Amino acid sequence: MPYTYRSGRPGASRRPTKNRRAPQNSRKRGYIDPARFIAAAKNTATSVAYEPKHQFSDFDVNPLIAANLQAKGYTTPSPIQDQAIPHGLAGRDVLGLASTGTGKTAAFAVPVLNKMMADPDSSAIIIAPTRELAEQIEAEFRSIGKGSRLMGALLIGGSSMRTQLLDLKAGARIIIGTPGRIKDHLERGTLKLDNFSIAVLDEVDRMLDMGFIGDIRHILSHMPNDRQSFFFSATITPAIRTLIDGFTDDPVTVKIESSRASENVHQDVIRYNDRSDKFAKLKEVLAHESVSKAIIFDETQRGVERLYKSLEEHGFAVDSMHGGKSQGQRQRALRKFKQSEVNFLVATDVAARGIDVADITHVINYSTPEVYDDYIHRIGRAGRAGKTGYSFTFVESRGTAHF
Repeated sequence: MPYTYRSGRPGASRRPTKNRRAPQNSRKRGYIDPARFIAAAKNTATSVAYEPKHQFSDFDVNPLIAANLQAKGYTTPSPIQDQAIPHGLAGRDVLGLASTGTGKTAAFAVPVLNKMMADPDSSAIIIAPTRELAEQIEAEFRSIGKGSRLMGALLIGGSSMRTQLLDLKAGARIIIGTPGRIKDHLERGTLKLDNFSIAVLDEVDRMLDMGFIGDIRHILSHMPNDRQSFFFSATITPAIRTLIDGFTDDPVTVKIESSRASENVHQDVIRYNDRSDKFAKLKEVLAHESVSKAIIFDETQRGVERLYKSLEEHGFAVDSMHGGKSQGQRQRALRKFKQSEVNFLVATDVAARGIDVADITHVINYSTPEVYDDYIHRIGRAGRAGKTGYSFTFVESRGTAHF
């Protein structure tokens, strides 16, 4: 069978007929100076561009992978791909320090799939902090591994346990999932990692923030010591360093400066007086002709759903994405957003982790993030592929909007 999962992909939704132009986590919230939300995008014409050492065609990979990369339009690798893929192909452990939006999924997917196609006895487990990110990783593995006979299983909450069990019994060699659900299968005895030779941990910093350190250690302890490991994180802390030192063997460190994710983003604030003024200013922003595709962040699932319904009632082509929705609902919302069936996506931080949409023009922080790192992750979704993106953060204060 081709590289596939038993769970089907929902069909495309109809494009909304409305005219869009109108007249969770428990970390302690800290104060962020609004001045940090204001910055001009760098002049890409004068800034020094990264000079890659390779093209994708230079990598010695299975012809099927090479053809799939070409079909996806992958010609010049991003900095993290350019630096990490050669070490991964050489069998080295890799520590990648890079934020969301840098292309890190392909940085580990290419060497992992290449090794598995070359060695029929190899198996890989990829661990992500959220089911949304796990779904994004699964989609990238599916497209890069298209046409192969590799079987996979997506182990996440909110999806059918029966389907997961069927995939595991069918001999899945690529396991992609979240720590809690993977641990659950280990304890049930439905998943055994004794012969798994590759481990990938994506967004390690976020997993530790969410309290998954114990689950991660439990999962990795079930794997052989002789394995290849990929650890990706936006930041490095003593706890992360301890984890890496305990579960990797002399890893190569590849570091992409976090500022790179936001250097092409023009950042500003929008001041509002009260709730009605805030929503009125949001409508004004979204109605502007330059705002063609935007993610709007709100703090809670309830807030996201309320804002989504209000925008829809005012004629905007919008959908929502949060942890309270089913896997199918989230996938449909993301697909509609990618295919421009809707122009706006209202989301929580956790639900939006791993969203990779190349043509996002604006990021709207309707609520301020809990910590500044979350802010950097948010705005990194705009300004990709060398284009200038825009970020606006709503700040409660008497005054006029900067838009």
